[in-house]
Amino acid sequence: MSDRDRKPPFRRGGGNRFEKGRKFARSADRRERGGDSDGPVILYGWHTVSAALANPERRIRKLYLTENAARRLADEHIETRIAPEIVRPGVIDQRLGPDAVHQGMLAEAEPLPSPDIDTLPQQGIVLVLDQITDPHNVGAIMRSAAAFAVKAIVTTARHSPEATGVLAKSASGALELVPLVTVQNLARALTELNDRGFMTVGLDSEGTEDLGAVSLQQPLALVLGAEGKGLRQLTRETCRVVARLDMPGEIKSLNVSNAAVLALYIGASRLGLMK
Repeated sequence: MSDRDRKPPFRRGGGNRFEKGRKFARSADRRERGGDSDGPVILYGWHTVSAALANPERRIRKLYLTENAARRLADEHIETRIAPEIVRPGVIDQRLGPDAVHQGMLAEAEPLPSPDIDTLPQQGIVLVLDQITDPHNVGAIMRSAAAFAVKAIVTTARHSPEATGVLAKSASGALELVPLVTVQNLARALTELNDRGFMTVGLDSEGTEDLGAVSLQQPLALVLGAEGKGLRQLTRETCRVVARLDMPGEIKSLNVSNAAVLALYIGASRLGLMK
């Protein structure tokens, strides 16, 4: 049975009333952690929205659900926290575009706070992204970061995608799990990490040694550059070590999100974090 064939809204015991009705207006500019916009963060898709609903630090402004999605939340015992509006799938399509896989769920939410560099725990691994602008890549990196219990991701306020929409969907809920630290100057942030005892390791195909052979230590900061450009010169100069990922095949470079997960596996294994 399709969303269009479902019966009118229902009430879930102990939950919020599902309201069917008015269409929502398009929002203007949106920016997540560390941004300067008052607009909402747009979240859509099952994993993304359900993770946001489960995160007590995430304030949900509005929630739009199809009847099937509302029923699924009720079946999974996931509280909506606010009264959602029940809409037809086409209404969400109009907001996001026909290619967005929203699974009948769209939320407008407040940005999460951006921690400061000096609040990061001095253990485990953090990732540092040097002007990686593709939201699909950043979202995939965030998902891998959540899988490897990365303490935070450090990125720049400029030349990085907003943590909303496509990025949030690609992260598949990881946006709620991995703190995103937004800085104005990446070299200055790396210097601060160095001063706080982090081992900063830049990943570059021209690195002087293989990452698998580097004597790694905690806390570890793995620094990834944009595809094509790689690490910027000042970023390379600020890292304590610049290493490469050696591979036996004919192709010697990987998509940045694949390189991230490989580097995380090597780092976590070498540091004994895989237990």
